[in-house]
Amino acid sequence: MDLTKIFQMLMEGYVTSLHVFFLTLLGAIPLGVVVALGRLSRFKPLQVITKLYISLMRGTPLMLQMFAVFFMPYYVFGIKTGSGFKFTACIIAFIINYAAYFAEIYRSGIQSMPKGQYEAAQVLGYSNAQTFFRIILPQVIKRILPAMGNEIITLVKDTSLAFSVGVAEMFTTSKALVASQRTMVPFMIAAAIYWVTCLIIEFGLGRAEKKLGYYHD
Repeated sequence: MDLTKIFQMLMEGYVTSLHVFFLTLLGAIPLGVVVALGRLSRFKPLQVITKLYISLMRGTPLMLQMFAVFFMPYYVFGIKTGSGFKFTACIIAFIINYAAYFAEIYRSGIQSMPKGQYEAAQVLGYSNAQTFFRIILPQVIKRILPAMGNEIITLVKDTSLAFSVGVAEMFTTSKALVASQRTMVPFMIAAAIYWVTCLIIEFGLGRAEKKLGYYHD
């Protein structure tokens, strides 16, 4: 098999990896905000539940969580799932896992804001919602962007774990090619693709940090 064919097959797997990546961000970023607000809530039961959720998601392997989501419908509810559920289970597991990490980043960012910001907004007549979305949130985004960037880059590499529930992403494709072609070239190409993807994300995050530079601490 020539390099062109190997590259084409890897790119097919890469498309699946990108689907996992973007769908995870689409679900985990807003869910993380909800979890963070629950974690900061003064309502004790909600605070305890979200704290337990974060601890569970961060304290157990993502691969184990994928297995739990994949097998739960059958072993807990007796529901049989088709082959298409593999991808769905993968996305659900990724979202609930990364939402926990994002929630802690959001929480640390929100709690790092000086109390004077809230007091000044109150004096100016802002409601709690207006204070959060117009004053606090833009500054929090700037503060948490480096930490969020680290998690997003980690997500690029973690997409390779999707193979554990049978999702054929790029890493799975490269393993199959290495086994069938008896060459390490597919692994080398896959590594280069992961690296270039991370470089692009780093560049984009760097540009975002510069644009948010007008929010000075």
